[in-house]
Amino acid sequence: MITVERVQTGVRMERRMLKVLKGLAEYLDISLGDLLEGIVLHAFEQKVPFSDATMVVVGRLKEVYGLDLTAADSHHVTSLDEGGVG
Repeated sequence: MITVERVQTGVRMERRMLKVLKGLAEYLDISLGDLLEGIVLHAFEQKVPFSDATMVVVGRLKEVYGLDLTAADSHHVTSLDEGGVG
């Protein structure tokens, strides 16, 4: 086990994406922070963070929460409080 120093952070995320992430963390029985750290560490090494079976769960959670954003939408979304239209 590796010991690290963790800090509390406040980040803003798209609502449905956060619901999917929380649902996945619950399914995997890990904290949201652990899930996000794992995703980031995999991305930094250009590795896929999830197995095929986990991706099936992600797909189901996306359907449940209506998450239709894709990687193509990355860095191209506007928040409602930043001038977006509701």
